[in-house]
Order: sequence, then C-alpha cells, then structure tokens
Amino acid sequence: MAPSVSYSMTVRLEVPAGGSAVSQITTVVESSGGSVTGLDVTASGHERLRIDVTIAASSTDHAEEIVSKLAAIEGVALGKVSDRTFLMHLGGKIEMASKHPIRNRDDLSMVYTPGVARVCRQIAEHPEDARRLTIKRNSVAVVTDGSAVLGLGNIGPQAALPVMEGKAALFKRFAGIDAWPLCLDTQDTDAIVEIVKAIAPGFAGVNLEDISAPRCFEIEARLREAVDIPVFHDDQHGTAIVVLSALYNALRVVGKRIEDIRVVMSGAGAAGTAILKLLLEAGVQHAVVADIHGVVHAGRADLAQTEAGSPLRWVAENTNAEGHTGTLKDAVAGADVFIGVSAPNVLDGSDVAKMADGAIVFALANPDPEVDPAAARESAAVVATGRSDFPNQINNVLVFPGVFRGLLDAQSRTVDERMMIAAAKALADVVQEDELNANYIVPSVFNEKVSGAVAGAVRDAARAEG
Repeated sequence: MAPSVSYSMTVRLEVPAGGSAVSQITTVVESSGGSVTGLDVTASGHERLRIDVTIAASSTDHAEEIVSKLAAIEGVALGKVSDRTFLMHLGGKIEMASKHPIRNRDDLSMVYTPGVARVCRQIAEHPEDARRLTIKRNSVAVVTDGSAVLGLGNIGPQAALPVMEGKAALFKRFAGIDAWPLCLDTQDTDAIVEIVKAIAPGFAGVNLEDISAPRCFEIEARLREAVDIPVFHDDQHGTAIVVLSALYNALRVVGKRIEDIRVVMSGAGAAGTAILKLLLEAGVQHAVVADIHGVVHAGRADLAQTEAGSPLRWVAENTNAEGHTGTLKDAVAGADVFIGVSAPNVLDGSDVAKMADGAIVFALANPDPEVDPAAARESAAVVATGRSDFPNQINNVLVFPGVFRGLLDAQSRTVDERMMIAAAKALADVVQEDELNANYIVPSVFNEKVSGAVAGAVRDAARAEG
C-alpha cells in the first residue's frame, strides 16, 4: 500500500550539526517505502540539531519499521514519536459550546433558573415551539450499536465512538448541524427501537450508523413508523445517493440513458439493497445482483429457506427479469455498469474487458476494491472507488450533511426516495458541463457548493410533499 496520512507520525531526532545525518534520514525513510512530508529544525546548537520529521507510512507495522531504521543511523538519537492521528483524537474531536455568555446573575437567571421556567411552560402548552426555542431545531442524533463499523466489523459501542464523533464533526463542518454521538450498549433490535423512540423528542432527525444487516432494515423501518422526525441510515441511503449521482454523470460521459443500461451489482447487504432500490426508483430497468452464493434469482435453492419479505427475497423478486444464473463473472459480461459493495478482488481486468462498450465500473469495497482500479481502467470508460487515492471517490460526506440540512430546514417528519433522488440530481449538477470528464464525475467534498445544493434540493422536495 502507498503511504497515507492515516499513518502519519512526527519523529523527534537529535543529529550532529555537521555531516550527512539529515540527508541520511530522508534516504532511510524513502528507501523503506515511506514519505517525508515535513522536516523542521526545532532547536540548534554548535554540536547538535533537534529535528522533527513528519512521515507518512502505509501501516502501523510499517511506521514502526521506519522508526527503528532511523534510530539505527549512526549519531542519531531517537526522541518522542507522535502518531498524528491519535493526537487529533486526544480528548475527543467535538465539544459543546454555549451560544450566550454567562457573565453575571442576570445572564444566569435568563439562561437557567428562574427565567427558563417561562420557556418550559410555553413549550408544555405549545409543543411545536420546541423547534423554535431549543436546540431541537438544529440537532441530529447519530445512533450506533457498533455492530458493523466500516472495515472493522462488530467492535461494540465504545470502540465505535471515535467514528461517531467524526460523523458529528462533519455534520458541523459541512452543514452547521449540531450532531450528538449516541453509542448504545445493546444490539437487541427491540431495545434500540425503544431507546431511540425515548430520546427522539430532543432531536430533529436520527442518523443510524454502522448497524449490521439485516437488523438495520427492521430498525429503520420501525423507527420511521414510530417517531415524527426523519430517520436516515447513512450506510444505506447516503451511499445510494452518491452512487446514483455519480451514475448520472458517468452516463453523461458515455452518452447512455439510465432506462437503457444493464446494471450488475455485487453485494446484497444494507448498502447494496439501498442502492438497488434507489436505482430502480430513478429509472433503471435491467438489474442483476450477485452475492457470495452467485447471481440472485427466484429459483435459487437457498432462497427457499429465506423468510418472505426478507431483503434478499425482495431483491430476487425485483431484479433479473431475464433469469440470469451462475456467477458474478458470468453476469457482468455485456453489462453497461458494474457496482460493487461487497469484497475485494471478485473481478479482474479480463472481466471488465467483457463488459459493453463505454463500461462504467464503481468498485467501492474499502480498502481493497472489487477489481483493481488500474486494471479496470484499461477497458472501462469510467471508474470510481471508495478510496481517496483514486479519482471519483464515492464518499457519503458529499450528501448526508446537506440531506439533513434540507430536512431540518423544511421541518420534515420523514425522508423518502423522491427526496433522495432530488439530492442525487443536485449533487450531479454541481459538476458543470465544462468540468465533466471520466475522472471527474463527483465534486470534491470540499467544494463549497455541495452542501447548499443538496440541502436546497431536499428542502424543496420535502416542502413539495407537504
């Protein structure tokens, strides 16, 4: 793997003031496969220099290997080694801040007792005023049980907290929303539903995060029936919106219509099912899905044991009208679009070469995609991944802040496919015609137009639905 800022560290070294020690440091790092991203002299004397070297490595083991080699350079004394990622997480990444200074007794009497009682009575008599007079109007609960953390699996609620803090930080950074991480120490579906129902009065929206399938489907469905605020499972719907948006622009690049294409998907879990549903709602008419057992079709033996109404049964009933069987590799031959949300290296370059002319490949498994992007590019017209070190990163942060900003602004009680399609179209339209090309089908997450465009589209769609 290439060096990454995720494994960035700063190493403090003391070296002789003269000689070649400094150049040896750079040589050792680069010959070990690392990258020097910063070199600062922090103290200087006649005999010795103190140098802070910032290095990107490819893994924890790789970082330790580089440090040991630096320490072995003659005349070099190893000092403190700081993992920059861990430093960013010290004490957490978010905090609560008061919007009003509390400088004297008058301020205290209005912010808290006795003045706050008047506001409490107002809300008791007029519950709708909670949105106007409390943080509810701008708050989202980020709820997880830690059962399906991306790339880590079932690590539990406490270990999932850094991810949820990061999510809350992104809500604030990109949409000005106050989001609160709620990590629940239970993986019981009934308990999660009851807990979220109980805390819902304090929030204007719920973002479900990293809850394993198929439980996530039931939890979301039951909560949408039980609470009067929108419930959005980002692992499903955030991914689906960005995929649809990227597909709109990829089809513009290759000159095809969404109604005409044949889509083959790898993965029938939470993200795959949500992507499929949104694609069908958006106009895709020919779709085939494969999972670990091969192509999903109504006659497959293992589906006979699947409960009626299960997500996999739904996939079988709503796709593959042509009756394809066999493996993913069989199905992808002649396809216009491949979308992978499954496992690494399930396809190779020869499989992509058998797709239709102007093929589109979205290989989204992280960190290793379903097909090597470089191999896919040899045949496909457009390639996207979930990684930040390749063009066209499919990243949920492009949509979830804007989606919730629009829902909160519209005071929506729900979120549905029409709002999601509106979000996908708005995100696609951020890429202007003179910018669009095979390596730029989705905008940067730091494009200042993204959140506002998505929020406006969702707000308008929500208000249009009353």
